Amino acid sequence: MPSPTKEATAPTHGYTFAHTTDLLPPPSPRTHRALRKLQSAHNLGSRASASSQPSLITQQRLQQQQVLSTPHRDLSHTHGSAAATPPSINTSPAASHHVRQRARANSDAPPMGQHLNSTPANKRSMMGINPRYTHISLAQLIREGPPEGDIPEALGAARRKVLSEGIKTDTDGMSPLRIYAWLIFLDAPILPTDDYLGLIHRGASPAYSKIRNDTFRTLTTDPLFRRRVSEASLIRLLNAVAWKLHDAREAQRLRDRPSIQESAVAASSSASASGSTTRPSTSHSRPSSQGGGSTSSPAAKHRARALTLTTEASSNDPALASEPGTYVQGMNVLAAPFLYAARSETEAFVAFHTLLTRECPAYIRGAMDGVHRGVALVDRVLATVDSRLSGYLLSKGLSAELYAFPSVLTLCACTPPLPEVLRLWDFLFAYGPHLNILCIVAQLMGMRDQLMNSPNPNRLLRAFPSLQADKVIERTLWIIERIPDVIYAVIVTHAL
Repeated sequence: MPSPTKEATAPTHGYTFAHTTDLLPPPSPRTHRALRKLQSAHNLGSRASASSQPSLITQQRLQQQQVLSTPHRDLSHTHGSAAATPPSINTSPAASHHVRQRARANSDAPPMGQHLNSTPANKRSMMGINPRYTHISLAQLIREGPPEGDIPEALGAARRKVLSEGIKTDTDGMSPLRIYAWLIFLDAPILPTDDYLGLIHRGASPAYSKIRNDTFRTLTTDPLFRRRVSEASLIRLLNAVAWKLHDAREAQRLRDRPSIQESAVAASSSASASGSTTRPSTSHSRPSSQGGGSTSSPAAKHRARALTLTTEASSNDPALASEPGTYVQGMNVLAAPFLYAARSETEAFVAFHTLLTRECPAYIRGAMDGVHRGVALVDRVLATVDSRLSGYLLSKGLSAELYAFPSVLTLCACTPPLPEVLRLWDFLFAYGPHLNILCIVAQLMGMRDQLMNSPNPNRLLRAFPSLQADKVIERTLWIIERIPDVIYAVIVTHAL
């Protein structure tokens, strides 16, 4: 049975946000002098203490392998049913008790209610919704919280509404609701605005010069972005994230130092006992002829879309390969939609930092191994769902490494127009950013006829056609039902 499309499974009830929210239009990031007054609407409870409990998305991923080991192709069973089973989510006691009470925000936004759960880690149906949520709009659900405190059901309903109805926006793709939905789906922590300002006041981070080399060319062809987001705002955000990642890396080195010192002492004692004068080899003595994860190959030359695909440090030292980076060229494009959609830089910062550290840490670690794994998965999925197109591209020497690297790294943010990127991100954050791999394959399938009829498909793949989020999402749902569970499990974890 073919997989139901988004339209076929949408509830028949109509919804409107006009009567359920009175959020004011987002202020322009150009008003930097008012930054202190723009206390983030996500800073609810101001100095609330951070919970030491693992995040909800972490709890879900601990159960992932158990869930994926059982058949769950129930997408077709929910065809046209608004009362079908909701998406699978973590219903463990730890998750059901992980609720933050949110007081009135310091900004002019209304309270968001209780914090919902995070993204699903399996491939269960995306179509079901509890009947009691059919008449509750997404805006009302976010503002007032889940009825009777039923977080798992409310989260499933919120995801379903994003999928079937979308988030209402103006002609520029702006919505006062979107950033709050993203923060909830990403399970972003509460962050006082003063903490963000503290990072800014630290001055230039170690990655500052690299950031400045990238920010001026971020989405230069997009007039909506250039009109709303200033380069200074983008510099501040990336520099603050770089400081945060730098602090995390230094903390990790301090934790690892005792074990390193113990190993050195043991090696010295062993050498003294044996009377050997041979110096132990170090990683610095290894030849640097290997490319490692360098992306200065032809893969970076076939996509001129405001990206320079190199890492913060091009060192081949294996000791650095597993360390988290502080900045990777291309992060500027990934950060851009957050600044465009957010009501304040603080909100953009906490959402962007959460995405990097929880959802795709391997994208910015060492030699960007997570991105390379994602690129390989594009080839693997395409070969599974469309072997003819895959074979034709490979016969022309076009592996995904040559055209999909920017789309993997930026979650398709490198493909205009920006309002369509935001719509696609609504879906990705609701059901998991790992689905971006399938979204890239969906775009290739949308280009299928042109690619198959072109003697030189490389010219078409240098810049993907304008993004059409709804069509990409529809094809992605189709692809989900046609890939083996073992491949989907790898997709879920490829960026971790």
